[in-house]
Amino acid sequence: MREKQKLYFIVGPTASGKTAASIEVAKRIDAEVISADSIQVYRGMDIGSAKPSMEERTGIPHHMLSVVAPDEPKFSVARFREMADACIVDIAAREKRPLVVGGTGLYVNALTYPLSFTGAPADPTIREKYVSLEAEQPGAAHKRLQEVDPASAARLHPNDKKRVIRALEVFELTGRPISENGEGFLALDASKLPYTVRIAGLTMPREVLYARIEQRVDRMMEQGLLDEVKALLEKGYSPELPALQGLGYKQLLSFLSGTITLSEAVEAIKRETRRFAKRQITWFKRDSRIRWYDAAAYADTSALGAAIAAQFLQEDGEE
Repeated sequence: MREKQKLYFIVGPTASGKTAASIEVAKRIDAEVISADSIQVYRGMDIGSAKPSMEERTGIPHHMLSVVAPDEPKFSVARFREMADACIVDIAAREKRPLVVGGTGLYVNALTYPLSFTGAPADPTIREKYVSLEAEQPGAAHKRLQEVDPASAARLHPNDKKRVIRALEVFELTGRPISENGEGFLALDASKLPYTVRIAGLTMPREVLYARIEQRVDRMMEQGLLDEVKALLEKGYSPELPALQGLGYKQLLSFLSGTITLSEAVEAIKRETRRFAKRQITWFKRDSRIRWYDAAAYADTSALGAAIAAQFLQEDGEE
């Protein structure tokens, strides 16, 4: 029987140091990096997505960065998996290890679970019903989801209206929760997965992570995040695009529209990023396959990377 391709991951909340750690790990296990970040895939969205610069990559090839335009209408989790799979084949053909790095849980799960993306088709009538309900009674759609699909309701934030409504749509069309239709990422049958996965997760005390988030947002502003948002608008991209609803972009668009002040926008970015990090932690903590590393317990990034690389190689029987 042919041995499955080994696939390595570094996951964790935003600002936990995944990028720096991944570079150290890639050097030690002869890997190339595949980004699993839902904003880094877009061109022109570099600062706000914390896309690693060429200098930060230190010669390590990176994939799935800047691969689609912000207004790409058909980019989805399924498309991400298709493109990432192609990257994995390419990397393996050159006898390198594929190292997936990111904090977008849906993207990570797309590569670590045997998912089906052939779920229920869209139904405009059902969708419009819930869009209207949500407009009249904010939060009503998520409350309904808690009644019919508590697992998905726990996974989805009430403000993630698009996915909440999609989950309700699937339930009404099939009579079954979306998690049972291959779209909920809750069922795992490793025998059907094309890869053998090794997953390292980064964690740290909450107060340390939150301080890092605040520092990162300040650094992004210093690097020109506001100018990046302005440049996207000047290129004709609509503020309503899903890509521009990402953290940092959405809040600065509110500032540019005159809704809030710049200081309010920056504080909102920090606040929402902290909340986002908390949701990421909750998401990843459910996965028993992840071996966790307290990044704050290591002397530096080099020591952290060495520990993760050693564990990967040990699991492969190479150390």
